[in-house]
Amino acid sequence: MEQKYNVSSNPHVRDAMTTSRIMQLVVIALLPATLFGIWNFGFRALLVVAVTVLSSVMFEWIYDKLMHKPNTITDFSAVVTGLLLALNMPPQIPLWMPVLGSAFAIIVVKQLFGGLGQNFMNPALAGRCFLMISFAGKMTDFAVSDGFRGAVDTVTGATPLAALKVQGFIEGTSVPVKNLFFGNIQGTIGETSALAILIGAVILLAFKVIDLKIPLTYIGSFTVFVIIYMLCTGMGFNGNYLLSHLFGGGLMLGAWFMATDYVTTPITFKGQLVYGCCLGVVTAVFRLFGGSAEGVSYAIIFCNLLVPLIEKATYPVAFGKGGKKS
Repeated sequence: MEQKYNVSSNPHVRDAMTTSRIMQLVVIALLPATLFGIWNFGFRALLVVAVTVLSSVMFEWIYDKLMHKPNTITDFSAVVTGLLLALNMPPQIPLWMPVLGSAFAIIVVKQLFGGLGQNFMNPALAGRCFLMISFAGKMTDFAVSDGFRGAVDTVTGATPLAALKVQGFIEGTSVPVKNLFFGNIQGTIGETSALAILIGAVILLAFKVIDLKIPLTYIGSFTVFVIIYMLCTGMGFNGNYLLSHLFGGGLMLGAWFMATDYVTTPITFKGQLVYGCCLGVVTAVFRLFGGSAEGVSYAIIFCNLLVPLIEKATYPVAFGKGGKKS
């Protein structure tokens, strides 16, 4: 008896976790950091978040309309891009800058390369770096706002990392680690509270949106590099210095929410480990030896560009072509 088969286009294996569901979970996971940023910096931070998210969605809708493409704003990817971009903004930034950053992230980095799944780097970080290069003064202006609950005493308008960069580590002048962990510091809207970011990370892990490979190898390799740096420079092991680097700046936000972007990370197991280690080393080099106190955004974008090479080097050889039978 002749048996008939149904032949359909790929993908042949499907999952109940849709793109829109994943993006919605990412938005939910970002809410603790977002709400804390708004509480910490006041109404101005809320305004920056709203303008950035709305402009990202608007640019996506306009591009789809002009190019006669199906409307993609319902997949929530533009919302995630806008929210991540907003969380990487100083609260006092002029509102036209997030709009410009949203246009660059959505139109140039995402849509012109084919839309979601085709972008070669993280759109939100690309938007931030574009603004950093174009308007460095405004993007690094962390002057205290009316809603700010605490400040760094050492350098007016500076983040803890910037103060650490200028002064070096001087006992008694560093920001208390508890302030770095809970968020009573200056910085961008979403990077100040490591606790709020970690709560969001737990949400992502609980719903299996991400796993631990990239974040842990990123944070772990960064930690090892900083420890080696302390020992080689004669500083000796200093826990406060290390924790200042771990909880200060955008490391936690970048490790859990941006380095784990599906599109711009390797698909192989070994590739993800290599990718995480590259992120840690490059971030540490940028922070410790570069001119800027921060380095997470540039490190992630740089490593995004290395992903094709990492995948090529770590892609398993098929059985029958030299690979081992599993």
